[in-house]
Amino acid sequence: MSTNKGDRVRVERGEKSYEGVLLPSSDDDQLVVKLDDGYNVGVSRDGATVEVVEEAEEDESPDDVTLEGDDELPTVSLISTGGTIASTVDYRTGAVTAQFDAEDVLRAVPELAGRANYRGRVVSNILSENMTPERWQELARAVRDEIREGADGVVVMHGTDTMAYSASALAFMLDTPVPVVFVGSQRSADRPSSDNVVNAVCAVEAAKDDVAEVLVCMHSDRSDGKCALHRGTRVRKNHTSRRDAFETVGRHPLGTVDYETGEVEWRREGDERTDDNPALDESLNENVQHVKFVPGKDASVVDEDADGVVIEGTGLGHTHTDWIETVEEHDGVVVMASQCLEGRVCDRVYDTGRDLLEAGVVEAEDTLPETAYVKLIWALGSSEDADEARETMRRNLAGEITDCSRPWT
Repeated sequence: MSTNKGDRVRVERGEKSYEGVLLPSSDDDQLVVKLDDGYNVGVSRDGATVEVVEEAEEDESPDDVTLEGDDELPTVSLISTGGTIASTVDYRTGAVTAQFDAEDVLRAVPELAGRANYRGRVVSNILSENMTPERWQELARAVRDEIREGADGVVVMHGTDTMAYSASALAFMLDTPVPVVFVGSQRSADRPSSDNVVNAVCAVEAAKDDVAEVLVCMHSDRSDGKCALHRGTRVRKNHTSRRDAFETVGRHPLGTVDYETGEVEWRREGDERTDDNPALDESLNENVQHVKFVPGKDASVVDEDADGVVIEGTGLGHTHTDWIETVEEHDGVVVMASQCLEGRVCDRVYDTGRDLLEAGVVEAEDTLPETAYVKLIWALGSSEDADEARETMRRNLAGEITDCSRPWT
């Protein structure tokens, strides 16, 4: 009897027996079975017997994806950069690999149907650790072009590990009149606990709303009920694998999206949607270093040839006193952020901090270290000279600096 993916099968080979759902395999010599506990097992076809316990139901995923067609629905552009939300499992190696484009995601998430008209665009097809400032520029141009061509909102599918960096980059580079929503998945679609459907649906609903922000949309807690909407410059991935890994640091998220109803509820005010054209300043200077100070680290690690350096200092923004001379002699822009996720840099309390200020350090206030790094890359690319870049780093441009540090509101 022939077998098809999705069939429930019993596979026996030698003394071993496995029962579960037959999955597709890139290796004709291997059978891949999803067991009832959610784990996958690969079995060599050589010497194996396969019994179909229950035939698969007809695949309800559409073969042809209708991207546009309903004049009463808004148009949402789905931009794919890769990552787990747009990935599958390579059954030869067992590794998750990014290889789906936007149309594949629509086929994989039929729950998106009827919520919007869609346009699909692939900017890159990489895991997010391979993201670079050059790719940020490509992504920003793609988002701008999609908005110019009539998209009412943009959803950027992105790997979670460096999503906050990319969201920050677009927040600084792009003045957007519509929502630009980054979304990812902590767990790939083949896993029963995958968050890809809930996150994708909530991201589309957010992209239809009346805001003009760069946002990150991910699970708000461990359940599938809601997703949180984080400002792109204030969000951080704080857990390696949990579905609610992302948090807004120093504040509550801007809002939430209810998965069942699609309702978007805003907790704090953001920029409102407009009819303006998007504006893009994509100038970047990649000659920026990010250094984390730890006890015993020598100041020689600071690159004297860098145009800018972000130092992640301790507490209020401190380093060993030996670093002060290095900072003073540096020709570039030196910015001080804190390793502490809550609170803000204040180098006026202790002598070391005052000496660093005297040496020319720019306080990043409560800007997250990752965001400060991205902002400095952009500030140095967009500014005419170092002094202008220093002033740019002191100003709140995209919600990266809060007025004051206080309990969440």
